[in-house]
Amino acid sequence: MPIIKPFKGVRAAPHMASHVISRTYQDYSDLELEALLKYNPFSFLHILNPGYKFSHTLKGEERFNLVRNRYLEFKEERYLIQDEQPVFYIYERSDAVHSYTGIIGATSTADYDNDLIKRHEDTIEKREQLFKEYLKTVGFNAEPVLLTYPDDATVDQLIQLQKEATPVYNFITTDHSRHKVWVVTDHTVIAKIQERFKEMPHIYIADGHHRSSSSSLLAKDMGSTHSSYNHCMSYLIPESQLRIYEFNRIVSDLNGLSKEAFLMQLDMKFRIQNRGLEMYKPSKKHHFSMYLDGEFYSLYLRKNTYNIDTPLADLDTQMLYDLILNPILGIDDLRNNTRLSYSYGQTDLLRIKEKVDRGEYAVGFGLVPTTVDQMKQIANASLIMPPKSTYIRPKLPSGLTIYEFES
Repeated sequence: MPIIKPFKGVRAAPHMASHVISRTYQDYSDLELEALLKYNPFSFLHILNPGYKFSHTLKGEERFNLVRNRYLEFKEERYLIQDEQPVFYIYERSDAVHSYTGIIGATSTADYDNDLIKRHEDTIEKREQLFKEYLKTVGFNAEPVLLTYPDDATVDQLIQLQKEATPVYNFITTDHSRHKVWVVTDHTVIAKIQERFKEMPHIYIADGHHRSSSSSLLAKDMGSTHSSYNHCMSYLIPESQLRIYEFNRIVSDLNGLSKEAFLMQLDMKFRIQNRGLEMYKPSKKHHFSMYLDGEFYSLYLRKNTYNIDTPLADLDTQMLYDLILNPILGIDDLRNNTRLSYSYGQTDLLRIKEKVDRGEYAVGFGLVPTTVDQMKQIANASLIMPPKSTYIRPKLPSGLTIYEFES
């Protein structure tokens, strides 16, 4: 069923890998970006931000062309090297709390189109088209899509056997993460991995819906004569290793309601408990926390007040929209309404409290994380989650392995 292929990856030279790889561009503060671009000439950020060389901000096709130039320069300087034969990569990332190990390979855009690679999020056409044009111009993809598959003893065993060898990369980055990579060159092992994935009915997108969709559009643009465009670089990990965290919501105003009128409307659907300054964090599905006017509240869904007839209706982010954000606070467009913002993080409730206390927002809501099973049920039913329903780890570095399109 799903096809996973080895590819001739471009990757950081082993002795330089810790200097080359970077986090996703948006993850850095302005100060971090400036420091890395100024003091680390080997950082992949120089490829992603080619205008830094000229102290100029670039956009559109001009930026895309210079990204391509910087990429070629990194290859010429041997900061980046290319494997001579198609291979799989075993990538392990670990920190003090979690460890993730999976396979980096090329997955089929046809499998995405035919729903063998299942999705759970909607995409924005403008972003799809922009990234498609970016890929077409730069000629490479440096950020794999994160895919997940049911835990499989055979795949685990094949991975563990490869990990008995010395990794080609073994280094720690400034975020205290350890990165290890093994290159799988044995044709027999490659074939066994491919055969095992073919026996799986589906695999699932965990993170990277726009990258998947853009790759599909690019394959259609380029046609069957350019076979390398028919695949997308992906990092596949078992479901048990996927970590899903909550995205919380904050709203700038109460839609013209007084605090008392707002609470009375909430009372129609929820049992409300005022918890004062207790920083309440929900621990069960269909429970929410709320911060309003200097106090925390717990909201428990009243039974028989909401019809849960689909996997989507059972999702807390959808429930919050159906019962509060839309009918009470008047938010109908979750993607573009400027009154609504999203936030996440281990100290997120404190951050929400600070923003509400400063008057930047009127109310904040805390949720429990979506589960892997919920994500799969929604994907299997061909339903779409509300935006920002999941914050998923691992987040993958740029420049560790690169999928280069053949001209």
